[in-house]
Amino acid sequence: MERLKIAIQKSGRLNEDSLKILKECGISVSNGLDQLRATVSNFPMEILYLRNSDIPQYLIDGVVDIAIIGENLLVEKDSGRIDILERLSFSKCRVSLAVPKTFEYNNIHDLNHKKIATSYPNTLNLFLKEKGIEAELHNISGSVEIAPNIGLADAICDIVSSGSTLFKNNLKEVEVIAKSEAVLAVSPLISAKKKETLDKLRFRLQSVLKARNFKYILMNVPNDKIEEVISILPGMRSPTVLPLAEEGWSSIHTVIEKNKFWEVIDELQQLGAEGILVAPIEKMVI
Repeated sequence: MERLKIAIQKSGRLNEDSLKILKECGISVSNGLDQLRATVSNFPMEILYLRNSDIPQYLIDGVVDIAIIGENLLVEKDSGRIDILERLSFSKCRVSLAVPKTFEYNNIHDLNHKKIATSYPNTLNLFLKEKGIEAELHNISGSVEIAPNIGLADAICDIVSSGSTLFKNNLKEVEVIAKSEAVLAVSPLISAKKKETLDKLRFRLQSVLKARNFKYILMNVPNDKIEEVISILPGMRSPTVLPLAEEGWSSIHTVIEKNKFWEVIDELQQLGAEGILVAPIEKMVI
């Protein structure tokens, strides 16, 4: 089986989260610290640590087969030939416009004929064109948020996650241009043989991602309330019901979406459910 070449960011949060999800997929990565390449001992894959901004071109050229990359970068590089296979639900952020807190901002037209500093000129240009706004763009790589403070620009366009960097620089977010997260992207030149390996990786990723959205729940329920309890559990197929040593009671085991648990917890208690335990799920294969 041919080895997949996967690109991930050289350093930073995206690098850490990418290696974490690969580990959760059972993929053992040899220490790649300060190296450009790392080997995998138990899966046909090798990892290339690359600059984030270079990854889209490596995918287009077929230098790497797949990559874990921020969706916002694919949009910025206009990488229409690169397909997104999986959304990975981490490294979430947004590409936003921000202005100084003293700027009296009412709507996007307040930026007409203003100076805007950004690391995402293509994304910003497209947005401004759609809104009918003309602005003078200053393309900056890194530390975009200082541009208004030094008189270089009236506003900035940059990625925002928590907003703390904007706050520290006396800026306020006024428009969200796009939302982004880490994605698994594939080269248009990937071979058929490597697609077989890719399918195996996707199966593992999907199992990990599904597990993150569910919780394992078990509870003790009076036998005369079992049917009512089952009817309100939005779980997978039919729950498991096991008799307890104490006569008249059973234990119900099921899987439930984590964001629905609190919707039904009060009803479960009202029906007499006791000893309710909720546990994380490591992998989930459906």
